[in-house]
Amino acid sequence: MTHLTYLEAAVVGLVQGVTELFPISSLGHNVLLPAIMGGSWATDLNVAAPESPYLAFIVGLHVATAIALLIYFWRDWVRIVKGFFSSLRQFIQPEEGTGRWQLQTTDQRLAWMIILATIPVGLVGLVFEHEFRVLFGKPIRAAIFLVINGLILLAGEFFRRRASLRADEEIAHERELVAVSGERRGGSRHASGHQAERAAEYSLAIESDQRLSTQGYLSAFLIGTAQILALLAGISRDGVAMVAGMFRGLSREDAARFAFLLATPVILAAGVLKVPDLTGPLGQGIQGQILVGSVLSGVGAYLSVRFLVKYFRTRTLTPFGIYCVVAGLASIVYLGVVQ
Repeated sequence: MTHLTYLEAAVVGLVQGVTELFPISSLGHNVLLPAIMGGSWATDLNVAAPESPYLAFIVGLHVATAIALLIYFWRDWVRIVKGFFSSLRQFIQPEEGTGRWQLQTTDQRLAWMIILATIPVGLVGLVFEHEFRVLFGKPIRAAIFLVINGLILLAGEFFRRRASLRADEEIAHERELVAVSGERRGGSRHASGHQAERAAEYSLAIESDQRLSTQGYLSAFLIGTAQILALLAGISRDGVAMVAGMFRGLSREDAARFAFLLATPVILAAGVLKVPDLTGPLGQGIQGQILVGSVLSGVGAYLSVRFLVKYFRTRTLTPFGIYCVVAGLASIVYLGVVQ
């Protein structure tokens, strides 16, 4: 019988929480890290093994990551859920002067964009998750896909469409005008303190959602479909969703926000559907390890999304692409030649 130590749980939990939101593939790192460490790590943390407690452990990490995202975006999700239910009222009893299928608000449109974007990866994951994990959850293959992920991120930046670049410029110009206007009035849009900072971020999030809601349902569906690639260990869900969003003309900031919003239901569903693994034989004897890993995963995810939301307002995917290529190639050499 394999075992899962508290040290393994703590390290993998923290890595999972951080890499789930960074566009560098959490599954790829969960496969590669144990293989590189070797010894009991490679035995205990084999994601491709059908009867490993590691599977139950990963479930706990996914649920914790999703909870962290819900906590960070809780006000956004309250709006989006309200928008969903108000859209149902619109379908049943349209407002006067409007059509039954004419959604009236940003939150209504965004709610259905998220639903449509989640359907493709949800269906494919539900049917083929086990086959993808067993077939591609091998260290060398994960390293190869990590290199491919890096090339996707680099290509996404290098071949950005003019519409996406123009969207970046328009957002920057608008904020510059707001800043100048605030200075002329003798004030500032950004007050000090954590609450004021979160209020300013929430205001920017609403502006982003207004821009996203104009993109249409086809764009949402295509961006969501790109997430299917993340079933391959080494391909980042957020990374491919961002690249797809920029290809559809989104600014980098809006593409990142939509990717983070999409991640929440996908990660939560992946965890909830596998909860029986936690309560079944695979979870026996490792409840403490699951708790430790989940806490660290949740904290890592929360801090990561706080950082990345700000990061992608002004910076690019390029450093993450370079990291994935270098780390993937180094892993291939180590696992295939040195080890």
